[in-house]
Amino acid sequence: MLTLQPASPADIPALWALRTRALRTQCAGHYAPAVLDAWAASPAPARYPELLQQGGGIKASLHGALAGYAILDQANNEVDAVFVDPQYGGQGIGKALLHALEQMAAQPGKLHLYASLSAVPFYRAAGYRAAQSTQYPHPSGVLLDCVHMVRQPS
Repeated sequence: MLTLQPASPADIPALWALRTRALRTQCAGHYAPAVLDAWAASPAPARYPELLQQGGGIKASLHGALAGYAILDQANNEVDAVFVDPQYGGQGIGKALLHALEQMAAQPGKLHLYASLSAVPFYRAAGYRAAQSTQYPHPSGVLLDCVHMVRQPS
């Protein structure tokens, strides 16, 4: 049974480990190995504790095991992260997490995000449209090819 609940700063190590597994599995065919290695080795963002303390994080558990998480930067109406553990992919967990973030947003019809190349189809299926292809200057020092996406009005 899927359970969604607020994520807290104490959850960050487990969330970040899940994110790293997901990156290595789901992004491998979309990014050069050196880029993926630098991206995967980076620490959790310094702003995560604050975002989670403000109530911007949701974690998903399936049969008691952490299966995914999502983080919303509420001040900027930006989806910061949606990650699902690769072993639980294809079960609707990402969709449930994204829907939960949309419910939390002050302006759900105006959400935006920077999608990794591997995540573009997921967000497109959820009603987001590509605004522009760009590069995100990741704190690890690499430029990540990504797509800036915005929520299509319902």
